[in-house]
Amino acid sequence: MELISENRAFGGRHLRYEHEASTTQCKMTFAVYLPPFASADKPVPVLYWLSGLTCTDQNFMQKAGAMKLASELGMAIVAPDTSPRGDNIPDDDNGAYDFGLGAGFYVDATQAPWNTHYQMYSYVTEELPQLVEANLPVTKERAISGHSMGGHGALVIGLRNPNRYVSVSAFSPISNPSDCPWGQKALGNYLGSDESEWEKYDTAKLLAGATHSIPLLVEQGSKDEFLAEQLKPQSLVHAAQKTNTQLTLNMHEGYDHSYFFIASFIDEHLAFHAGHLGLI
Repeated sequence: MELISENRAFGGRHLRYEHEASTTQCKMTFAVYLPPFASADKPVPVLYWLSGLTCTDQNFMQKAGAMKLASELGMAIVAPDTSPRGDNIPDDDNGAYDFGLGAGFYVDATQAPWNTHYQMYSYVTEELPQLVEANLPVTKERAISGHSMGGHGALVIGLRNPNRYVSVSAFSPISNPSDCPWGQKALGNYLGSDESEWEKYDTAKLLAGATHSIPLLVEQGSKDEFLAEQLKPQSLVHAAQKTNTQLTLNMHEGYDHSYFFIASFIDEHLAFHAGHLGLI
């Protein structure tokens, strides 16, 4: 881990690191917020945040307004990048924003040329937490959240790994990627044409067949421009009803897809996770 920047914030520290990742076979960057008094003698639990299309590790840290309450709660936040990056990393041939660089979709790609580097599921679930827990004053207690593509990632990862995360939340998640243009493009290219492979990364499919319960909290704005075509949150409600999963879906009149929406309700999500992490 190479420290590339450090800032004081609300008595704690915002840190950015770069490291060579074995899963993605390239340098990866991630950001960390450590609250005051986090130390080897007093490690703190972690909320992992997964950002959406076109974002990096910096968007959430700079725009969400989460650090003040995280400082008060004694919660660390870790925000990875959204895809592998570098001169040799393949990208969409047409430079589209919804596939390739900045759009890893938190899957382990199986199709060439993407399968060499686009292993974001393994990076987020295995390599990154191992690195963070070995080098920073944090515990193995984890929660996970995200926005849009990152909301999709957080829900999928939480549902597939209920013993690793105590709680999961999402803002405006891509809820049923097998049935929307963003998801069909990404899953089709990363995983191939066999749609049974897509189900491993489809929250609605996973939720409908869930055998383990994990608390889920989802926020959605009614004026989100992607609501009807791409996000489809009602698919989560229908799936949760089949398995009696602990799902709370809050619809908010007039809110859109932006970080204004996230900043408006991030405190409720931090408190939700803090409760399950035993901080409050």
